[in-house]
Amino acid sequence: MKQFKVGIIGATGMVGQRFSILLENHPWFKVTTVAASPRSAGKTLKEAIGNRWAMQKPMPKDIENLVVLDATADIEKIAADVDFVFCAVDMKKDEIKALEEAYAKAECPVISNNSAHRGTADVPMIIPEVNDDHAEIINAQKTRLGTKRGFIAVKSNCSIQSYVPAIHPLMKFGVKNILACTYQAISGAGKTFDTWPEMVDNLIPFIGGEEEKSEQEPLKVWGKIDGDKIVNASTPSITTQCLRVPVSDGHTAAVFVSFENKPAKEEIKKLWSEFKGAPQELDLPSAPKQFLNYFEEDNRPQARLDRDMENGMAVSLGRLREDSQFDYKFVCLSHNTVRGAAGGAVLMAELLAAKGFLD
Repeated sequence: MKQFKVGIIGATGMVGQRFSILLENHPWFKVTTVAASPRSAGKTLKEAIGNRWAMQKPMPKDIENLVVLDATADIEKIAADVDFVFCAVDMKKDEIKALEEAYAKAECPVISNNSAHRGTADVPMIIPEVNDDHAEIINAQKTRLGTKRGFIAVKSNCSIQSYVPAIHPLMKFGVKNILACTYQAISGAGKTFDTWPEMVDNLIPFIGGEEEKSEQEPLKVWGKIDGDKIVNASTPSITTQCLRVPVSDGHTAAVFVSFENKPAKEEIKKLWSEFKGAPQELDLPSAPKQFLNYFEEDNRPQARLDRDMENGMAVSLGRLREDSQFDYKFVCLSHNTVRGAAGGAVLMAELLAAKGFLD
């Protein structure tokens, strides 16, 4: 695989910082350009972030002195200097949609962590192990945009990254109903305990827009390409509650599921242990070797113990048991800023590179 020159749009934010950590020494992708808001433009990345560096690892030396460009004003310059960009900006939804389309129309593919284009019918929203086939819609999107290589691909919401991969191998049994309660880390709000002390010894039973995303986005992931658009699946029926909890990293979900044809408990565990997707088959650099990991212990998975499994790219499962209202219930955990954000986007970029969409 050739080495691609990569830009990070929104490089000063928490997800942008996570991108820089994950891309350090990446075998295919090299960060050559960083961009952010006008107030950061013209400074080095180290100067622009200052004391807001939120990662446990230090800022990579090879990018700390890159001069931050203006994410909006410098689109043409950025597009000319890189092969594609990762985008994780903090802007209004309509502004993000316009920004990402501007990069795409400048013939610069956009791998987005933002939610703005998740509902756009010809923009693939890819969980690489689940719906890699949705990448084919990119050809229709490029026709609409009038581009030769520019396009937008998005990752799904961090809250569905744990339970959708867990349910996906079970879809052949006719999943009817899903109830998922998610317990979401503060890094999902771009916060640490230093910047959000109100979250210590606290729980907030509301995250704006999160429940709607958690209920609707899986239906696009499980949807099908029909001509020039992705048509959402009509089933299963999904309801969620999303709570913010005092955990630094790692989203946990308590999941309840009913089937048309109820599988045996050991059959579910076997499907989880054997499940592989395109990233494992293609041996992509960021792909976890074992994607779904089931714990027999009653007190696992735990955020502090298990969120970093397989460099934060695996999903941890536990407590599978029968339920009095649904067929089964279980608990799952994923690292929200790795698998659920920057890491999921990097893996998606690797998938698209392997499929030739970034050439």
